[in-house]
Amino acid sequence: MDANQAKFDYLLRQGDNALILSQQLSQLCGKGPALEEDMALTNVALDLLGQTRMWLSYAGELEGQGRDEDRLAYLRDTRDFRNVLLVEQPNGDYAQVMVRQFFFDTWHYFLMRGLLASSDKRIGEIAEKSIKEVTYHLRRSGDLVVRLGDGTDVSHARMQAAVDELWTYAGEMFIYDEVDQAMQAQGVAPDAGQLRAAFLNHVTEVFEEATLTVPSPDSYMQLGGKQGRHSERLGYILAEMQFLQRAYPGVEW
Repeated sequence: MDANQAKFDYLLRQGDNALILSQQLSQLCGKGPALEEDMALTNVALDLLGQTRMWLSYAGELEGQGRDEDRLAYLRDTRDFRNVLLVEQPNGDYAQVMVRQFFFDTWHYFLMRGLLASSDKRIGEIAEKSIKEVTYHLRRSGDLVVRLGDGTDVSHARMQAAVDELWTYAGEMFIYDEVDQAMQAQGVAPDAGQLRAAFLNHVTEVFEEATLTVPSPDSYMQLGGKQGRHSERLGYILAEMQFLQRAYPGVEW
């Protein structure tokens, strides 16, 4: 694979992960279980949107075809998106929201730490700008996993059910294809094995405190998002997110 194309795809993956999860969380604005938590969800969504702009801006510059972050976000179709399947899973109940967030935050945190040492200076700078936000995201979602998992019988049961349902989507982040392998070989991306080990160690530690059971790391994992093969759910997300730009091309405030 062409090195420039591989890096472009890698940047899209980071931007699309943050963008789709941000859109998912923004749908929960005004629906949080408490005012403080409602505000926290919205702030996390905004943090991720800011990170999206950095990733997609760099991707557009690297591509060199005049597509800025807005065009990449609003004028690509479903098969052109490169986010992992985890972030497009339905919001569901609050247990599903928090387990999805915790799995993503754990991976995201260790990825950003790894990207701080990236051979690509621009990627390292994005990681450095993001790491404080990502650290807060992980601390917050981890705390809530513990509070809900080790809470009432009902909250515990719902959390365990969410873990069991979403675990099959947690492995795609660590299964490297030719794009990831090319980035690792160039020193751009961290080692997949190290990321996976750090993820499993942290999840196990938090789940022990939360009295939750970690599913088998060798369970079957759903794949395809990074290559553009998505669930129908992503189509609905994009239809809402892209409506204004599609209906009024080039509109400006």
